Amino acid sequence: MQTSSNVRLAQLTSRGGRPQEEIRPASAAPGRPPQTAADLILPGEALEQVSSTCSGSPPLRPADTAARPYQSEGLAGGRYGALKTALNGLGGVYVHIPFCFHKCHYCDFYSIVDPRRPRAFVRRLIEEVTAISAYVRAPLETIFIGGGTPTLLPVDLLADLLGAIADRLPRRPDAEFTVEANPETVTAPLVEVLAEGGVNRVSIGAQSFDPRHLKALERWHEPASVERSVDLVRSAGIDNINLDLIFAIPGQTLGDWLADLDEALRLEPSHLSCYGLMYEPNTPLTARLRAGRIRRVDEELEAAMYEATLDRLAGAGFEHYEISNWARPGRRCRHNLLYWTNRQWWPLGPSAAGHVAGTRWKNVPNLGAYLKHRPWPPIQDVERLDDDGRAGEELMLGLRLIDGIARDRLEALLALGRRGGERAAAIEGHVDGGRLEERGGRLRLTRTGLLLADSVLADLV
Repeated sequence: MQTSSNVRLAQLTSRGGRPQEEIRPASAAPGRPPQTAADLILPGEALEQVSSTCSGSPPLRPADTAARPYQSEGLAGGRYGALKTALNGLGGVYVHIPFCFHKCHYCDFYSIVDPRRPRAFVRRLIEEVTAISAYVRAPLETIFIGGGTPTLLPVDLLADLLGAIADRLPRRPDAEFTVEANPETVTAPLVEVLAEGGVNRVSIGAQSFDPRHLKALERWHEPASVERSVDLVRSAGIDNINLDLIFAIPGQTLGDWLADLDEALRLEPSHLSCYGLMYEPNTPLTARLRAGRIRRVDEELEAAMYEATLDRLAGAGFEHYEISNWARPGRRCRHNLLYWTNRQWWPLGPSAAGHVAGTRWKNVPNLGAYLKHRPWPPIQDVERLDDDGRAGEELMLGLRLIDGIARDRLEALLALGRRGGERAAAIEGHVDGGRLEERGGRLRLTRTGLLLADSVLADLV
């Protein structure tokens, strides 16, 4: 998944009402096709030709140009050409698999329990891979398959998908290829398919090793399955393994969290993602909180858990490189670094979000709509930030990284838009308050600033 700790980096939308360059709402007039990903890279008259290149795909007919002026004008003044050219500079692709066997109570990512449609979905997804492959020329640096639960797919379908990606999308010999996995879904046949399909990194959703806390999250797996999964993945020759952990779970103590960290370290992963539990709107967990059925962990205890994480993982030789992420030397997640360094990636599958040539969008999070519109998915939340928005976004993303932002880049960002003076004053205030510091020619969060990152970054966005 494109994780909540990333502050929905791949799905950034309007910043508190600040000006942004308007493109177009995702909805279309009745009887007309919805806006699709093809509109970002192709003029309207080319859509039918491209959609017909995918076997079994009905032609996707563009709407009339009077109703969709951005088509006849090239997406508001020729930007489709810029995006089409920019596809040669893609860093990676994100592929979203929406299926789960159970919806965890804290999760607000698009996922569904639907055992009937995985086969139709994979066929459809391969058509989308085929469609975009015509425009991806330069080898990709990263591929990330998240969800949902990608490893819930039957192994034959997963093999078909990995084979299509290998055949159609060029990637560098040293590309990072990640697949997310639920521990209960990891089997010997599955890891064999992953290895044969070119996957070289697996991210396992451990979350906790304490059955009580897994139950609080309504996370359905046995703690012992995590170690079994790690062993199976390694047996297939995949040694780059991430474990996801969650702290500040209702009822969790500092001792409980340290025990989770110690158990994770015992399994010797190459990467750890440690997230404070977030109460997202419209999730069962938040409904339980509002109903008084659970209590949020005290802020001081949550801060103590985070500080204990900093110390314990540093002592174990992990590099802390992003607010919620730690890695062995040379094992930072290169795909997530695309997000944090504001680079370009293309989204595949329902609800996946992308960023190319300064334009951000999200595929509509609806499996029925995704299966119906082929080969290009309907999209929503299309935006292109103005100078203020771009500066704020890059400041927020860059300061999530422990290395921070180089002084010369910081000065360039402060010169963008109308809020440079306001942001410079905010930075000075946070430096004076000990939340930001300049070290080695870079502006970065201090240890205190890491604990207060949300409020610090909010002042700069």
